[in-house]
Amino acid sequence: MAHQQRLKTKKNLILKVNYISSALSLVFGFICIYFLKITEVIPYVFFLFSIINLANTFAFKKHQNLSLMYNVTSLVTLFSCIIITLFSGGINSAFIFVLGLVVFAGYVTTKRYGEVYLYCAFIIVTLIYFQSILNLPYIRNVVPEDSKDLFNFISILFSLYILGGVFGKILVKTHYNLYKSKMEVEQKVREKETLIKEVHHRVKNNLQTVSSLLSLQARNMKDEEMKKMIKSSQNRVNSMAMVHEMLYMREDLSKIEYKSYVEELSDYLVRSIKGTDNRIKVAIDIIDINLGIDTAIPLGLLINEAITNSLKYGIKDNGEGEISIALKKGQEDQDYVLNIGDNGDGYEESITPQTTTSLGLKLIYNLTRQLQGSILKDASKKGTNYIITFKEIGQNFQPIA
Repeated sequence: MAHQQRLKTKKNLILKVNYISSALSLVFGFICIYFLKITEVIPYVFFLFSIINLANTFAFKKHQNLSLMYNVTSLVTLFSCIIITLFSGGINSAFIFVLGLVVFAGYVTTKRYGEVYLYCAFIIVTLIYFQSILNLPYIRNVVPEDSKDLFNFISILFSLYILGGVFGKILVKTHYNLYKSKMEVEQKVREKETLIKEVHHRVKNNLQTVSSLLSLQARNMKDEEMKKMIKSSQNRVNSMAMVHEMLYMREDLSKIEYKSYVEELSDYLVRSIKGTDNRIKVAIDIIDINLGIDTAIPLGLLINEAITNSLKYGIKDNGEGEISIALKKGQEDQDYVLNIGDNGDGYEESITPQTTTSLGLKLIYNLTRQLQGSILKDASKKGTNYIITFKEIGQNFQPIA
């Protein structure tokens, strides 16, 4: 949409300049004949330029090739300017400044065109200078002596009007429109950010409401096993709520600082499962990394399940224990490696996601697949330890299957 708007602005600019420059050239040609008494070369160049330029402009309405129209106009202007300059005093002719308009028009159109016409103008002015020194016999000043000052005066006015009266007004208007569009876009972005923050805030509140309902439900149960299951579900809900809370608090609404999230999540889980007077040490070694919500939530759930299993089955009762969590970049650019585990009792090799009744273990493996990763159990360490390689997921969040 923005590209089409720029093309439309560029087209309107070139069309307006073509019409005005054609009309002024026609007027300048008649002034040369009837007021300045210039009857050779110069007025006819003005007339010819006006005709060709108008024909080029009308042709554009059929072929709609903006680049073709611009280059034809620029080349006709360039050659016309060279001829008029040569036959009106060469390097001393005020009309030579019209060359600058060609360069300026080039930069208004594109940087590439501007640079091309700039170098051409340098070469042309240099050649005109040497022509004036050599005083070639077949090129002469056709402007009468008593009309030179007036011709130069009109040439300067012509240049100033095209530069300021035409280009200047259009560029100021274009700049204003772009500035206005920029302000409107920024306003929409601010409104969108506010809305997204509000969404994250409401999602967090809704998840906390679900967590509270689960907690109330657990209080009314007598079956301890069921209470534990509901408590585990409550922790999962809270791990997701933390992500939305951190996104709500950050300026960057798309990513969260993951080390802070893991520190908060692990502290919450240890206090929730083992109480405040626990003897659990959590060693966290995570690189400075920001992850998007589509990676942060499944990875957070995975870490939640691993820590929960460690606290329930690895480090039993009120014993001492250590949970280690390390996250670093992998060998591939898009890969990350998560080392997570404990120094507790561990579990038998015969227990697998297929044979176990533990929902937590199944979730760890399923969440790894969701993160397009792989998981290995590290048998070289005491307790239960996993090496998980995964990728950051884009905007394609899929439910756990």
